[in-house]
Amino acid sequence: MARKTTSTTTKATNETKAKPKRTAATKAKPTVAESTPAPSVSQTRKPVFRAGTWIAVLLLIALIGLTFYLKSAKDKSIIAGATPISTPVALFSATDGNLSSIEIKPAKSEVVKVARNAQNAWAVEMPIAAEANQGLAEAAATQVSALQVLSQIDNADPEVFGLKNPAFVIDLAFQSGSKHTLEVGDATPTNTGFYVRLDNGKIMIASLDGISALLQLAFSPPYLNTPTPTALPPTPTVVPAATETETPTPVP
Repeated sequence: MARKTTSTTTKATNETKAKPKRTAATKAKPTVAESTPAPSVSQTRKPVFRAGTWIAVLLLIALIGLTFYLKSAKDKSIIAGATPISTPVALFSATDGNLSSIEIKPAKSEVVKVARNAQNAWAVEMPIAAEANQGLAEAAATQVSALQVLSQIDNADPEVFGLKNPAFVIDLAFQSGSKHTLEVGDATPTNTGFYVRLDNGKIMIASLDGISALLQLAFSPPYLNTPTPTALPPTPTVVPAATETETPTPVP
């Protein structure tokens, strides 16, 4: 029994020698991992938008809003000068009779003209003379007779309504012999009509659908068949006449 006790005591003594003792200095000095706190999630993430970016965005939104407000105020002031008509009236009188020709002069493209020929059928005269699609041409003529006046504007500046230099000038001739010139300016702010002027008279607001259908002729003339442009004749080449060269006389 004494031998067993000695063995146990010796084992405990060896373990004590192998395990290093921590002095007071060692206990007071923290390790690097203990002294440096781990960064939090809020410290590692940077803000997506800074304060200056948000201010710039808000200023841009305010500027856009101000632009729309000023435009709306201007549009309302333009509409305020119009005198609405209780019952829309026809732009052209029934005494003018049937339409015989329509000539549309756009400010930035070719002139288009359709007219009735000797057989009272519609034909395209400009930009290229050709047979017309009778249905399309007659539909345009019907739109002319169906144009209505929605409002009148007294003592107005034509430049405000796009009529100082109108986008379209339409010359109309009727079988009764009467002729009219219709100037088409800007569309109204509410897109319910166009500002027009008939025979250099008062500025009016005409129905949108009728004017749009009539202006369609300027973009798509009512050809029955798409005409093929005629090739220009070849330009003759002028060949200069050959000049005779004098043979020099030999000197003896």
